[in-house]
Amino acid sequence: MTPTPQPHSSPTPADDVVIVDVRDPSDTLPTPPGDALPGTRTITLETRLLDENDRRAAANRADFAARGLRALNFVSSPGAGKTTLLGRTLDALAPALRCAVLVGDLETANDARRLRRPGVPVAQITTGGCCHLDAAMIARATAALPLDGTQLLFIENVGNLVCPASFDLGENRRITLVSCTEGEDKPLKYPPMFSSAHAVVLTKIDVADAMGFDRTLARDAIRRAAPQATVFELSAKTGEGLDAWLDYLRALL
Repeated sequence: MTPTPQPHSSPTPADDVVIVDVRDPSDTLPTPPGDALPGTRTITLETRLLDENDRRAAANRADFAARGLRALNFVSSPGAGKTTLLGRTLDALAPALRCAVLVGDLETANDARRLRRPGVPVAQITTGGCCHLDAAMIARATAALPLDGTQLLFIENVGNLVCPASFDLGENRRITLVSCTEGEDKPLKYPPMFSSAHAVVLTKIDVADAMGFDRTLARDAIRRAAPQATVFELSAKTGEGLDAWLDYLRALL
């Protein structure tokens, strides 16, 4: 059972390797929540264990639609660059578009403070021991923010490439980040997080050469794990690739 967040005051196999596969053969990879991708359809095969969260997520999505806002859920491992990318995104968009931000972390409001901008409501969701956000947490946090007129709601999920893949928050788009410091095969190691993404952002490309990172190999891994996703390569530090990313966001409105 997912813990309830406490109130917060801040607004393939290899040679010579034995493979022990303990996966449930009935499991299927998740597909992106929110906006349907062309040529896809949903078939319900069994009652899901996350029914309550899914009901709350549907309510969130309906509330967002009624408000005329688009919600984006940013997921990644810790240190992939979610906060830095969001900061650059807000600097570019917030003067012209009404934005709001929710940040999830086990403790501290450091990232929420880093993302404060004039006219941009920001709320920190402190989860304690919980390694992901869920739809109920989002409902509580959005209720605490003045969202009237908001066009884009950015949700920075807890840094984790496992649990957040299972929890629909009510977002319209799920954005999965993977950095050049993590290794080219990360999407193949954590397929649910990538198969459930509308977009995958390869971050920190300014250090790719210094890290000996093979971007072609990484793009191939992303395409294998997330063939449905739009892929961006960028550096939030230097600004390389940001224009295509910002155009993607503007096109959501």
